[in-house]
Amino acid sequence: FKDMIEGMRMDLRKSIYQNFDELYLYCYYVAGTVGLMSVPVMGISPESQATTESVYNAALALGIANQLTNILRDVGEDARRGRIYLPQDELAQAGLSDSDIYAGKVTDKWRSFMKNQIKRARMFFDEAEKGVTELSEASRWPVWASLLLYRQILDEIEANDYNNFTRRAYVSKAKKLLALPIAYTKSLIRPSRTSSYSTRAQKTDSLTSKV
Repeated sequence: FKDMIEGMRMDLRKSIYQNFDELYLYCYYVAGTVGLMSVPVMGISPESQATTESVYNAALALGIANQLTNILRDVGEDARRGRIYLPQDELAQAGLSDSDIYAGKVTDKWRSFMKNQIKRARMFFDEAEKGVTELSEASRWPVWASLLLYRQILDEIEANDYNNFTRRAYVSKAKKLLALPIAYTKSLIRPSRTSSYSTRAQKTDSLTSKV
């Protein structure tokens, strides 16, 4: 809870992020914390063979993924408020600068930059998916629905030709309704009886090591 409050305070004193490590920390404070706090509420399935740490890592990844998606959706809106939540070093590597963000023009450089940012956000969604099945049966459907719907915002940014300056990417009501039965079907998948996920999680670096 204290970390989440600290995230709110960060917006009062910081509007530029030099690299992804700085941005990741911000995403952790404002959204990753929500994922971590949700796990005790959602509950872990008694059938789960995954480690508790791996489930929390997946919840953290979902919070990070959601916040990165928010950032990519709201680039134009944030710029009009004098805020740029994009890694400065990666902008420079792509041949872009703050002035390009404020100008709000979709160029080939911008499209290339956005493709990499979207790819990163999807990687966090992929990591988050590993843990949803491990949650309690009653919690899986709403979490799957949230994950699938939020992930579709990235698809809409692509459909808008990466114009997140003047066009807001949103998921239509029809697509939202179509996502619900898909989420429900996924929620019926029970935790694996094997410990493959927990073993895999132990072999990889913990996401929380970034915090």
